[in-house]
Amino acid sequence: MYLGIDFGTSGARAIAIRSAEASEVLADCRYVFPSVPETQLTELWQAALFDLLDRLPVEIRAQLQAIAINGTSGTVLKCDRSGRPLAVPLLYNDKRAAGLVSELKDIAPARSLALSASSTLAKVLWLTRDEENLSDRLCLHQADWLASLLHGRAGVTDYHNCLKLGYDVAALRYPDWMLDMAIAPVLPEVVAPGSDLGCVTPAIARQFRLPTNCIVRAGTTDSIAAFLASGANEVGDGVTSLGSTLAIKLLSANRVEDARYGIYSHRFGDRWLAGGASNTGGAVLKQFFSDVELRRLSKEIEGDRP
Repeated sequence: MYLGIDFGTSGARAIAIRSAEASEVLADCRYVFPSVPETQLTELWQAALFDLLDRLPVEIRAQLQAIAINGTSGTVLKCDRSGRPLAVPLLYNDKRAAGLVSELKDIAPARSLALSASSTLAKVLWLTRDEENLSDRLCLHQADWLASLLHGRAGVTDYHNCLKLGYDVAALRYPDWMLDMAIAPVLPEVVAPGSDLGCVTPAIARQFRLPTNCIVRAGTTDSIAAFLASGANEVGDGVTSLGSTLAIKLLSANRVEDARYGIYSHRFGDRWLAGGASNTGGAVLKQFFSDVELRRLSKEIEGDRP
């Protein structure tokens, strides 16, 4: 049995399936994020993760072979080497690092995804701007940090989450211009999504009655997880994910990128997921409708009708 945990903008959810080949849903549960100050975000995420695990039937938890977590792309935390957060996390759409983009333009290639006010690299520069010694610091994505709470190994990410950090997903390495930057010591190790990160810690196994050999695997971003969940697997297949934001992914044989238009490609095995995202998605509806109205109107949507 396998467990996938999805951390989105407005909440988190968990789904247990029997196997990748026969994806029978065995259990699922949700956690809606309450409104909290940004200083309490990491506590909220940890509470959501542990609540979802705790609410799964014990008989399913006892048979889990692997767990993977996805998170919002571009959400980043500054931590110490043990993974303890040291500052308020910067969310995917946070643009407080806008003033540092000009500094990046002198370093990064002209069309790099890092040349954006909301890029992960700009956020890392902002988070570490007052630090003199970065040797005992780490910058982790949301999915990395949450997974580390289970396996205890801080400092590792996947190449989906770190695309907007500036990682070269074609060469599968950090480019030299990044390794020459002062922030190089905080960069996480990068592995392929789905890689084995280690078993759950003994403490986590005891707390949630998980097998001690339950593996935690490297995750991905929320919109790529949505693409995987759709079952799309042929070149030309496209998936649009409408959540708080709107994300578009198209399976392509070729890498398509132009940062000027917000178009970029994730590595997807030996193919590419070309697409982009807009911060205008379902969240804008909250400006016009109450939560009660949204729930009522959502029930009227015919999901099987094009």
